[in-house]
Amino acid sequence: MSFASLGLSPALLHATRELGFSTPTPVQAEAIPAILRGADVQAQAQTGSGKTAAYALPMLHGLASLPMGGYRRQLRALILVPTRELALQVGELLQDLAARQAGSARQVLKVQALYGGVSINPQLLALRGGADLVVATPGRLLDVIEHNGLQLDQVRQLVLDEADRLLDLGFAEELDRVLKQLPVKRQNLLFSATFPSAVQGLADALLREPVQIRIEAEVQAPLTIAQQAIAVDADKRTTLLRHLAKEKGWKQALVFVASQYAAEHVANKLYKNGIYATAFHGGLSQGGRRQVLDEFKSGRWDILVTTDLAARGLDIEGLPVVVNYDLPRSAVDYLHRIGRTGRAGAEGLAVSFVSADQFAHWQLIQKRQSLQLELETVAGFEPSGFDQASEVPAEPARPGKLPPGTGGIKGKRPSKKDKLRAAAAAASTQDDTRN
Repeated sequence: MSFASLGLSPALLHATRELGFSTPTPVQAEAIPAILRGADVQAQAQTGSGKTAAYALPMLHGLASLPMGGYRRQLRALILVPTRELALQVGELLQDLAARQAGSARQVLKVQALYGGVSINPQLLALRGGADLVVATPGRLLDVIEHNGLQLDQVRQLVLDEADRLLDLGFAEELDRVLKQLPVKRQNLLFSATFPSAVQGLADALLREPVQIRIEAEVQAPLTIAQQAIAVDADKRTTLLRHLAKEKGWKQALVFVASQYAAEHVANKLYKNGIYATAFHGGLSQGGRRQVLDEFKSGRWDILVTTDLAARGLDIEGLPVVVNYDLPRSAVDYLHRIGRTGRAGAEGLAVSFVSADQFAHWQLIQKRQSLQLELETVAGFEPSGFDQASEVPAEPARPGKLPPGTGGIKGKRPSKKDKLRAAAAAASTQDDTRN
């Protein structure tokens, strides 16, 4: 199948070729014709499946066929996203496509991205002549409306991108306020990696006889990503990371941690020890986050220590290494994280640090991802915290390897009776000591 068979205009087909879009992804092949027909769409597809282009291309096709009007453009299409980074990324793609779609034509569709973390004044100035299409986070959109910068009464198309995260991040009240200002008659498009009950309830309320698209997520990571798990005590992870970065010569690695504090702490420790590392998280200003990303992409930093803010919606071309310093909360998050590397057929490496207290969680991630990775050890960083309670033998059976799953073998871990006997013995010893 080709883009030409989907009904897009010649100008957009030219734009797709210039941007290197060769063949439609599954979600694009199903969504584009449905959107062009004017149908509501509910599409579930994993991150990296091409969801943005799946709605961007048909929306630009439709907007180009409408009269431009006078000096002030009327907003006809609105895309709501959960984060500033995604607003910027989607906005840049749409602006690029719109410019290529126009070609030598004098008028280009005007796309404006609205997001918080920066002054609202430049965004209000940019909207003085109106806009054809706006990509926005809900909070900043409402701020702009309150400043009389936009009206939503002429919107014909509404997109909720990453709808699951919009609700996860607490935008339900703001979404409701936005929806009340939109015309009743419009096309609604929902794109999300998952549709939990709260999101499905929103979908049911918004959509009218929608085209249902469900692209099953990959059970496993792409074969181009080599995955590695290393057993290490929690307090030695930073020195191990420093050791690996120097020994392997990592020049661009994305390191995931659990919190903003951890991102700053680990980045500072690495930097003080000669590793060009910096932190990236939601606590930074929008300008700071944009600067850090640009510097990382250009090679200014060797290691970017980040929260899950960078796990979805960011595309860092040619990223060779991802490290799970802290394990992700779920198997789905694990896929999102390591999916930052090995993109577009390139080879990538995903390394996970596994401490004793996280071993059970690591086993669950492996089970959900159908993985069977042996826990490796690095010379000089052999863990001391692994014992029977974590279901890993204290002494590895072979140098450099810790066989997984040995806790399920009889005799490798205490039974319930053994634990009760041990507790009784401990209590008896305490009584003897007191007496």
